[in-house]
Amino acid sequence: MDEYTRPDPGRAALLTIDTQNDFTRPGAPAEIEGTAEAVPRMRRLVEAFRAADAPVVHVVRLYRADGPNVDRCRRDAVERGAEIVRPGTGGAELVVELKPSSDVSLDADRLLAGEFQSAGSREWFAYKPRWSAFYDTDLDEFLHELGVDTVVVCGCNFPNCPRTTIYDASGRDYRIVFVPEATSGTYERGISELANIDVAVKTVSETADWIAP
Repeated sequence: MDEYTRPDPGRAALLTIDTQNDFTRPGAPAEIEGTAEAVPRMRRLVEAFRAADAPVVHVVRLYRADGPNVDRCRRDAVERGAEIVRPGTGGAELVVELKPSSDVSLDADRLLAGEFQSAGSREWFAYKPRWSAFYDTDLDEFLHELGVDTVVVCGCNFPNCPRTTIYDASGRDYRIVFVPEATSGTYERGISELANIDVAVKTVSETADWIAP
């Protein structure tokens, strides 16, 4: 990696993607295999960023019951009554292991309005309407206001939301770290393709050591 792509721990933010109860817990209505097993490793990353006083943004999905904001591949199911990350339900909540406190909850109205909800010191919740955390959101502007030029990505279901977020971050000239063992659904070809666009692929331990003050 060179001066243009090398991640900068002094200007880094952690993005956790869609690690919500309905996608994570065994038996949940939209469970993604492997996400529950990855949660302890995501938690270690979150704790490392907190210890470094570095920004953390927990990006989430919220599906309105009548379905207008649901991506097309799930819209029919939601319109027929499937309750998946429905605003105000426990299934929509970030898994408790990643929360700064168990009594912190999503404010769906604020999030759906595009606000960044404070979850703690240097930690926020943010809503995204589609796969990428940058699609039709103010995440880019929010990160720039924080002085961030490097994003570290982990979370739920690599082929969809984490991967799309990473490519959108690359298109916006962010330096990028991806942590496969803290992300469900990873596979070797996808990881090698990221390395080919100078995404730094790190383990949890490497990332924790890298961000440590």
